[in-house]
Amino acid sequence: MFEGMTEAEVIKRAQAGDVSCFEVLYGLHKRRVFSLCLRMSGNYAQAEDFTQEAFLQLYRKIASFRGESAFSTWLHRLTVNIVLMQFRKKGLAEVSLESALEPQQEDSAPKDIGTRDDVLHSAVDRLALEHALGELPPGYRIIFVLHDIEGYEHNEIAEMLGCSIGNSKSQLHKARLKLRSLLHSQARSTAESVAA
Repeated sequence: MFEGMTEAEVIKRAQAGDVSCFEVLYGLHKRRVFSLCLRMSGNYAQAEDFTQEAFLQLYRKIASFRGESAFSTWLHRLTVNIVLMQFRKKGLAEVSLESALEPQQEDSAPKDIGTRDDVLHSAVDRLALEHALGELPPGYRIIFVLHDIEGYEHNEIAEMLGCSIGNSKSQLHKARLKLRSLLHSQARSTAESVAA
């Protein structure tokens, strides 16, 4: 921590306008905020923009932090709200499967026809999951990302999103069911197109 200070002391000084303490908070929390933005958006450049916006908002709003919850929880709620607001404004950008699977380098090694390409197979699985996540309603997606990907507990999610713990659990259950259904549908349609 900064010169032997606790995080609470760093926050107090940042609230009083100490830029070096704000930089310490940025250093402590930037990776987790970026990771959250990346998982919610699925786009590296967007995640960078969302992270920057989150810390700009933090700089503007840090004085409103009262310490009623953990600072990281408060910051992550602020971040989730920023990402959700942007999704509501713009909607999610879609990437075609063809463009995502095109080789990035022209001089890449040739593929053996008829053999399983493990790199491509795992990329297709990842793309299928990302596509299915993109089709989830925003409420389901946010709860799923926060709980199953970021590792937050239901009480933390409820505090971040201003909902009940029961609502968080219910939304997660529904998200998992919907995701499972979407992935089964994708697998079935892929199998049908291969068979045809």
